Amino acid sequence: MSPGFRGRPRPAAALPPGQYLTEDFPVLSAGPTPRIPLDEWEFVLTTEEGLDRRWTWPELLALPSERPTVDLHCVTRWSKLATSWQGVSLDTLLADLPTGAGYALVHCYGGYTTNLPLADLRDGRAWIVYGHDGADLVPEHGGPARLLVPHLYLWKSAKWVRGIRLLTEDQPGFWESAGYHDYGDPWREQRYQGD
Repeated sequence: MSPGFRGRPRPAAALPPGQYLTEDFPVLSAGPTPRIPLDEWEFVLTTEEGLDRRWTWPELLALPSERPTVDLHCVTRWSKLATSWQGVSLDTLLADLPTGAGYALVHCYGGYTTNLPLADLRDGRAWIVYGHDGADLVPEHGGPARLLVPHLYLWKSAKWVRGIRLLTEDQPGFWESAGYHDYGDPWREQRYQGD
């Protein structure tokens, strides 16, 4: 190798088509920000057979946590790179849960819902997060806890999460019922139905 040779310059961060970088963390919500007291907060996983698994706030915090660093892509076209989180992998919450479901419908405090294939919540691809940038997750960004599914547009990472119902058939959520894409892959620009 020649002295001073450092190889080809690294390209700027790759962004999905139509996205722009932001250093901010914009706050977008479909309604008022719920404020959930931690002693009233719970998370419930419900199978297609009606079996419930429940966690209180202390029980969630007692589970093994992870610290993913991920890029976020909003359907409104902004992207924020290398965001840092702390939370519990959905793999942990779904472990040993008897289910033949292929879909999930996420429910939130405040009434918001969103749908996802169950496969997108497994294999280290999704978390229930309660920390952001080394601090507690603030209500404006979904605190005390939100779903984080960074490989899909951010509306799939539901704020103020309170439960997930497993389904054998897909059921659209809030934005999907209003014409947003059922899946929401930013790399394929799946913003709206028909994209």
